[in-house]
Amino acid sequence: MPRLGFRKRTSIHEAVEPLSLLWILRMLVPLGAHRDFITRHGFSNDALAECLGLGHWVELQDQEFDPRLVLVELRSLLLTTEKTMTDARVPPPLRDNLARLAELVGLSETDCRVLEFAVLIHTESMLDEVADSLGQLTSAKTCAVLAVLLDLPEEDVRRTLASGAALPRSGLLSLDKDGSSTLSQKLQVLSRGFADSLTLTEDDPLELIRDAVRLSCAPHLSLDNYPHLARELGVLRPYLDNALAQKRPGVNIFIHGNPGTGKSQLVRALARAYQCQLFEVACEDSDGDAITGNKRLRAFRVAQSFLARRRAMVLFDEVEDVFDDGDGVWSGKSTAQKNKAWINRMLEENPVPTFWLSNSAEALDPAFIRRFDMIIQVPVPPRSQRRALLRQHCGDLLSEALVDRIATSEALVPAVISRAASVVSNIRQQVGDHCAGAAFELLVNNTLETQGYARIGREGTQLPSGAYDLSLINTDQDLTTIAVGLKDTASARLCIYGPPGTGKTAWGRWLAESLDRPLLVKRGSDLLSMWIGGTEKNLAAAFREAESEGAVLLIDEVDSFLQDRRHARHSWEITAVNEMLTCMETFEGLFIATTNLVDGLDQAALRRFDLKLHFGYLAPSQTENMLRQYCHLLSLPEPDASDLACVRCLRNLTPGDFAVILRQSRFRRFTRAFELVSHLQADCEMKDTGTRAIGFVH
Repeated sequence: MPRLGFRKRTSIHEAVEPLSLLWILRMLVPLGAHRDFITRHGFSNDALAECLGLGHWVELQDQEFDPRLVLVELRSLLLTTEKTMTDARVPPPLRDNLARLAELVGLSETDCRVLEFAVLIHTESMLDEVADSLGQLTSAKTCAVLAVLLDLPEEDVRRTLASGAALPRSGLLSLDKDGSSTLSQKLQVLSRGFADSLTLTEDDPLELIRDAVRLSCAPHLSLDNYPHLARELGVLRPYLDNALAQKRPGVNIFIHGNPGTGKSQLVRALARAYQCQLFEVACEDSDGDAITGNKRLRAFRVAQSFLARRRAMVLFDEVEDVFDDGDGVWSGKSTAQKNKAWINRMLEENPVPTFWLSNSAEALDPAFIRRFDMIIQVPVPPRSQRRALLRQHCGDLLSEALVDRIATSEALVPAVISRAASVVSNIRQQVGDHCAGAAFELLVNNTLETQGYARIGREGTQLPSGAYDLSLINTDQDLTTIAVGLKDTASARLCIYGPPGTGKTAWGRWLAESLDRPLLVKRGSDLLSMWIGGTEKNLAAAFREAESEGAVLLIDEVDSFLQDRRHARHSWEITAVNEMLTCMETFEGLFIATTNLVDGLDQAALRRFDLKLHFGYLAPSQTENMLRQYCHLLSLPEPDASDLACVRCLRNLTPGDFAVILRQSRFRRFTRAFELVSHLQADCEMKDTGTRAIGFVH
């Protein structure tokens, strides 16, 4: 007759720890796991039977196997073990490590006994297998089971595993309160690596939690690399001085900004400046697998418990794992929202100053944001700082001209610079110094393009750096005086109007560079939306972005949003104007609006501009100067008197018309000034007639 039931032969034949043996017997007898272990015709797990000393029953024939006698022997074995193992203890490494943890985070004897059981059930497969026979346990049933296994009052176990108790608060162990599961799943230790380390070696407590909390690496940037955050650091530095001196609890700083802008480097530089150890909450385990938001929060608890007596700081990067990991489609709550009370309490009580980093502030519920001491946005550095970073990372890899050109990219962040510099430095000997700059630019351009940003403009498509000449702008205002005045004020609203190509947007770029501030350019096509309310949202977002980055905001084709409301035919045209006016009123930065159609602007909007600048067609002397300049730029002979006389007669030329010649020179060879004058003359004629010729102009 074949033996019935599932007979499991595991690969584990080594002796079980004495204390684990006692716990196994308590599971089998008083907790009833013997019902699965002893079947009618044998054992469900022969390896376990052999470990328990019941091996003589294993090889018997089915008719000789007596479940009742086996159970009697099992009960007798339990009684003997209870008497002989009254002083049974866990292995020395685990015992000593738990003693150090108890002293470090303030654990009671009951806490230690529950923790040692949880560690062993996660490291001894035999103990875990028998525990699975207890079936799916609720949280209440888990406490009752532990009380029997550890011979403790059930109420003491409940208090030990309560949410606010020392053990769960430390993050070393938590009780999974979501539904029912097996005993090992209910008792969640910090990590498997943590459990293994506790049992295998006696080590520094910080080494025990290296899977969850790691010592941060040294920074390769310093606080001097963040002059664009001078105001924020001017507040943060004194606050940290005071907090560290007084050991103030609840110090939490939220830092956000686009990837690669240097958020982590900023925190590392701060830690170095304060001579603090910086520990990072890991986002992946030793196997490279992502760690869930819940486990990262527990790792944070551990860090706070372990580091409370050290001069340290904590870095919690990618906080989206905790604050924005809910399922928005099904209205699922994020990890932070599920633990809202604990998060709020933690932001008020954590003993170690913590920096929370995110790519976007939108990841946080407003209820959480208001609990941070400071909110700091790290923008893309301004052009002057981008130049400094390029020189710092690239050394002599790049020429000064190439540094200046690459620095014009308003999307260039420190991480892209350092990564490209690292790659090119490694291949410099192979590619040679003459190709190093081109390789660097290739890497940067490919990264920018993949991220959705414009590539860095090639040489030959614009005038050389520094060639922007205010004397070639035809306006009745002193632009240099205006720029000097704007350096002394943080807020102004300017309207620049005039024909296309007269240099309105170019002057905005020059002004932002003169003020050493980033420039945020938005065009009508960027902001107009086909959806009701979409344009208004886009406008508000543009002003918010400029304000948060300290950027000069330039909106081109502003007539798309500021048309005279008296002529509006649709309600959305009025709401767009209203939103634009509201944004202009509340914006505290420098706003520049450009338009070709000033006559159609809303009168209320025109009154809100502090200054209106008209950029007109080039004056005769200016056209003559530009012709000379472009002949020199294209290596052509100097224009003769007839060329100069002819170009002075053209009345509706703009700098943009000359820029077209420069672009054409990439594929069309000019040999003398007369050809440039002919091209400009044809352009003027087309403006007068309102038509455009097809093909090349001769």
